[in-house]
Amino acid sequence: MKKILSVIAAAMTGIAPAAYGQTPEFVPLYPDGAQESNGLPSEGVETTPEFLSWAVEADYALVLPDTDQATGQAVVICPGGGYAGVAYAHEGIDVARWFAERGIAAFVLRYRMPNGHPDIPIKDALTAIETVRENAQRWHIDPEQVGIMGFSAGGHLASAASTHFTSDSNRPDFSILIYPVVTLDERTTHIGSRHNLIGREAPIGQVDLYSNEKQVDERTPCAFIALSDDDKGVPPANSLSYYGALKRFGIPAELHVYPSGGHGWGWRKSFRYHDELTAALERWLGEIRKQDRNR
Repeated sequence: MKKILSVIAAAMTGIAPAAYGQTPEFVPLYPDGAQESNGLPSEGVETTPEFLSWAVEADYALVLPDTDQATGQAVVICPGGGYAGVAYAHEGIDVARWFAERGIAAFVLRYRMPNGHPDIPIKDALTAIETVRENAQRWHIDPEQVGIMGFSAGGHLASAASTHFTSDSNRPDFSILIYPVVTLDERTTHIGSRHNLIGREAPIGQVDLYSNEKQVDERTPCAFIALSDDDKGVPPANSLSYYGALKRFGIPAELHVYPSGGHGWGWRKSFRYHDELTAALERWLGEIRKQDRNR
């Protein structure tokens, strides 16, 4: 197995890398604190080795490959948790290590909870992309190969970053969506994610705005989408609607619907189709990397 440098790094400071196998340290996304508040009390934050609940500040962990193995690609990872928390172990750190083993830099984002303020986690995701690009040379990253990945509610955040970006500096070059929440239509959304994101009494205009399948346009990046057919937590219609929207604009996309597995399998090898999923994703990342170099 290739040696991985799990690097603990703030956006603009160089810190010695941690040894492989250690859990990388999370550092603030906003070193001076975020400008806006999500209205949640700091004493309500709860952290376990696998889950962070009701975050009021955003932070991240950076996992880099050896420089001589770096492909130039980087992925900002948004774990899921229903917009109430982030499952940063099996949908974050475990995934980041897998990427680094394949020469891909990984940035695990523990974004702030929206608490009815949808602009807050989206700002965190876009800031994370900007941070990666600002440090591209130092982290041996190609600034034109920076993608975003999300699981469940984190998939909603990743698809939001792919459709609500505000500039070239925070537009992802590709997206990876794993059993994502995409729509806020109450007939097919994950209702807990919807309530936490925009509240229980949001006007229809806000529902439509953050139903990301309705925000796809010609600048939305290509996507790799994977889910289980028997997902009872987040209906498959979320992924299908986003895939369909991408196709209407002629945007390349790859969709994998596995027969079983339910919801929330993340990077656990107990997921029956784990090896199929990771093989397909590794191939796809190599293909888009090659396409970029051939332009």
